[in-house]
Amino acid sequence: MRRAGAAAGLAGLGLVVVGAVGAAQGPPLVADLSDHLIAISAGFTGTRVVMFGATDGVGDVVMMVRGPASEVIVRRKERIAGIWVNRAEMAFAAVPSYYAVAASRNIDDFADPAVRVRQEIGLDSLKLVPAVEAVEQVAETFRAALIRNKQRRGLYGTEVGKISFLGQNLFRTEIDFPANVPTGSYLVEVLLIRDGEVVGAQTTPLIISKIGLGAELFDFAHAYSAVYGVVAILGALLAGWIAHLLFRRK
Repeated sequence: MRRAGAAAGLAGLGLVVVGAVGAAQGPPLVADLSDHLIAISAGFTGTRVVMFGATDGVGDVVMMVRGPASEVIVRRKERIAGIWVNRAEMAFAAVPSYYAVAASRNIDDFADPAVRVRQEIGLDSLKLVPAVEAVEQVAETFRAALIRNKQRRGLYGTEVGKISFLGQNLFRTEIDFPANVPTGSYLVEVLLIRDGEVVGAQTTPLIISKIGLGAELFDFAHAYSAVYGVVAILGALLAGWIAHLLFRRK
């Protein structure tokens, strides 16, 4: 009876259960997204994607969302003679442009530090490595500044989101993306942790892409940066000349 109810619930959520196999014969975890493509147009103000799924039994679920990685330079400013200037900087390699975590309960209660570090669960365990070797204490200072900057822009979560169970096996959560979310390929990783061990995992891709005129201008600016710069300057000069003519006539 319980298995039939779970199958019916999964069908309602959009998951397909193939065959009437026992729980031990199927995967311990299945998960999916309500959308796999986020289209950013001129009026984009942010969006929300639902992650949902099911487990084959008891256990805790945790989800990590990572955006495309790139090198990030963190600069430290100091005030000299009343002017703020850059005094030091540190580059970090392969920094996720977006990072969010959600869990079914307090992560410390079901995942020990070794599991959190291995799976990069939470900001404390996220691998943010300096591009060149640095003193650990100095690197940690710049690392904390990098995380603060990302959180200030809404790109790193300030707290762990909540994964809610619907009954014993079905679960869901929501992923919020701000208006300034970077484009590219994202990975949504979902883990099932039981008795301190990862017993199930699934990774689902998510694409965030610009559409419309804004996308065409963006692509042109990156593909032909020199030409785009010249066109922008000529456009500004032309606009200024037209404005001058209009005011002179008045």
